[in-house]
Amino acid sequence: MSYEKVFQAQKFVIGTKQTVKALKEGNVRELIVAKDADPKVTVKVVNEALDINVPILYVDSMLKLGKACGIEVGASTVAIIR
Repeated sequence: MSYEKVFQAQKFVIGTKQTVKALKEGNVRELIVAKDADPKVTVKVVNEALDINVPILYVDSMLKLGKACGIEVGASTVAIIR
C-alpha cells in the first residue's frame, strides 16, 4: 500500500502548498492523496499532478498518512520527490 511507499521514500514533501511548489518545479515522482481530505484543499494539487502526468495514489486516512511521514497530525497530500 502507499503508506509503505512513504516509509521507504528518502525524500518527500508534506502538505498542499509544498506539494504544489514541488510539482511546479518538476521534482515529484508520485503524489499520495488522502481520500478523507477536504476536496477543496486537494483539488489544486490533484489538478497540477494531472496536468504534468504525475501518478496519483489514494490512501484512506489523513492521520495514517501523517504518521507514515513521521508527524503527529494528518496529512492531506504527500509528494514523493525524485
